[in-house]
Amino acid sequence: MNDARIPPHPELGDIALQQVLEAIVDPVRRSIVTQLARSTDDIKCGGFDLAVSTSTATHHFKVLREAGLIRQYYLGTSRLNTLRREEVDRVFPGLLDSVVAAESRQETRKTAGVSRGAVRP
Repeated sequence: MNDARIPPHPELGDIALQQVLEAIVDPVRRSIVTQLARSTDDIKCGGFDLAVSTSTATHHFKVLREAGLIRQYYLGTSRLNTLRREEVDRVFPGLLDSVVAAESRQETRKTAGVSRGAVRP
């Protein structure tokens, strides 16, 4: 059954490096990608740990979807998100792994700095 509510997603051949890089340069969007990469399940839009309004989050999901990084679909009334890892890896091998690993290292440094009593700027 074709659900008219499902937004369009770019085909694999239409995923452009420039658009992908512009999408993941934003820390909120990197957080979405990282949370999806770490999850074994798809995540509904309201299930992310984001410090932004619903309308701002909706914009970030749209940017990621249009860049080809996530796929969105409906399950009942919930819009779920899944990382297009295998597809993106075919076009840009290792890119998502590098982004997620860099985010993890950055989180570790921030946590270590806070635990040592460092003052955050």
